[in-house]
Amino acid sequence: MSSSSILLAVNPLDAGSLLGAFGALGIAVVLFAETGLLVGFFLPGDSLLFTAGLLCTTGTHSGPHLDLAQVLAASAVGALAGAQAGFFIGRRGGRALLARSGNKRLHEGALRAEELLTRYGHGKAVVLARFVPVVRTVLNPLAGALGVNARTFTVWQVVGGLVWTLGLVLGGYALGSSVPNVDHYLLPIVAVVIVVSLLPLLLELLRSRRQARAR
Repeated sequence: MSSSSILLAVNPLDAGSLLGAFGALGIAVVLFAETGLLVGFFLPGDSLLFTAGLLCTTGTHSGPHLDLAQVLAASAVGALAGAQAGFFIGRRGGRALLARSGNKRLHEGALRAEELLTRYGHGKAVVLARFVPVVRTVLNPLAGALGVNARTFTVWQVVGGLVWTLGLVLGGYALGSSVPNVDHYLLPIVAVVIVVSLLPLLLELLRSRRQARAR
């Protein structure tokens, strides 16, 4: 099959399709786009990482077999490089780029990202944003546009990026190693993963509300 035919056959919203077509390299490219470029807000970062971990197991599954070390490296490089690129893009006009977009979800994500930065401080907000779809796309350029200290941003985006990427990949690998034919239940598992990935933000919101009531 030619490269053009492969591109036409790939569904960018389906983690299995992306991994089958591009393997570990596709992970790096998708995560770079999702965390660094505003146009990548629709890409399936959570499900891609978890599915990649599943496909690194040696058990029976319907997808391609991936190398765990390559997947971990590609995930970390894509997510960290993307966030840093998004930050510097924001420094050079992130607000203007966002204003040109007419996408409602993107603007809603920007409001949530700005709320995170205001409520939790820069370091904690950068880490929490990794676990929220769309917000992890918008927060990086927004942090640059708002003048967040570059060293502070870099330290915390590395911490959040490694926890997010390596945690989801290793979680998928652990589940795939212990449950036979786990890919048959992939859709409900991915839904659970997305819900669980939102727990840090939900717990932080509840804690902040309790503190506000106490004050």
